[in-house]
Amino acid sequence: MSPLVPPPMPETAPVILVIDDQIDNFDVIEMLLSREEYDLFYSSSGPRAFSLMENIHPDLIILDVMMPEMDGIEVCRRLKNNPQSQHIPVLMVTALNTKEDLARCLEEGADDYLSKPIEGVELKARVRSLLRVKRQYDQLQNLIQLREEALRLREDLSKMIVHDLRNPLAGMLLGVEVALRYLDQFDQSEFSALKKKVIKKLHQVLGSGRQVQQMVEDLLLMAKLESGKMRLNLGETDLYKLCLESFQGFQEIAKENRLHLQVDAPKTPQYFQVDAPILRRVIDNLLSNAIKFSPPDAKVVLKLEPLSERHFRLSVADQGPGIKPEDREKIFDKFEIGAFKAHKSQTGLGLAFCKLAVEAHQGSLGLMDNQPKGTIFWLEI
Repeated sequence: MSPLVPPPMPETAPVILVIDDQIDNFDVIEMLLSREEYDLFYSSSGPRAFSLMENIHPDLIILDVMMPEMDGIEVCRRLKNNPQSQHIPVLMVTALNTKEDLARCLEEGADDYLSKPIEGVELKARVRSLLRVKRQYDQLQNLIQLREEALRLREDLSKMIVHDLRNPLAGMLLGVEVALRYLDQFDQSEFSALKKKVIKKLHQVLGSGRQVQQMVEDLLLMAKLESGKMRLNLGETDLYKLCLESFQGFQEIAKENRLHLQVDAPKTPQYFQVDAPILRRVIDNLLSNAIKFSPPDAKVVLKLEPLSERHFRLSVADQGPGIKPEDREKIFDKFEIGAFKAHKSQTGLGLAFCKLAVEAHQGSLGLMDNQPKGTIFWLEI
């Protein structure tokens, strides 16, 4: 993929606004810059300049310090405190020449200064330098805008594709389930061996389809969480029961993988305000991840620790290969799968979803080493 490059900026003459209560000083600057291709505008005071800027959008402001009504220092301060104008370079022109006076100009936001009397070569050099800075700023803003538009387009396209996937996927799963029901009624002995093979394949298709369906639902839910458009349905939830349900749902898978699955939690109801379906999916994702990357005969522990009436900690500890320190910062990013493991389905969505869901609960999610080997993923809400 080629890097995103902003289109060339339109070739227009830079606009320079000179703010000075003495028209003669403007005439001097206009004469010194007469051979340069600049559009020069004049204002006799700061308040008039603020009004004029609504129409001309200057690329550079040349500002005199000593002015009645509002001096140049105050004008500069207001320009730099305004988000609409703070990016415009300001070149202060002053008869003051002490280091303290010049330092004050810079402290109030001036980008450069000139001492009077103005010398032509120096004026041209400083104007060119500041216009170059402004041009680079404009190009950067243009690039940022292009990237934001590209991201919005990608997100819109992803959401559209995910939504469009739901209907054909649901139809496929329904078709497989109906076929399995029909096969259960198909009892001819001569087809028994073939029937077993077909049923086995259909169950594989059904399992893969449900996995894809889960990914689609995760993508849709993540999009809502990221956009802030999803409101959690908080309610009093027995976390011990929730952990137990998740634990029971993975016992068969753990047995197939020769893993020891364990729940470490108080054996009494533990009620907290959470979105139960969302938190259940977080626990399921963490358990699934731990089981997927644990070697045979290893132990996976789901632990619930009530810390106060409104504060709890959940963790899932495995005895897998662990996660390298350099991967820990990015492991929760979308589509980041860390180290690839052969024959294991890795989509890079599970941990990203967990992070978004926990943060939506105003909680935190992290990981640490499990001594002597493995990883502990923990969350606190």
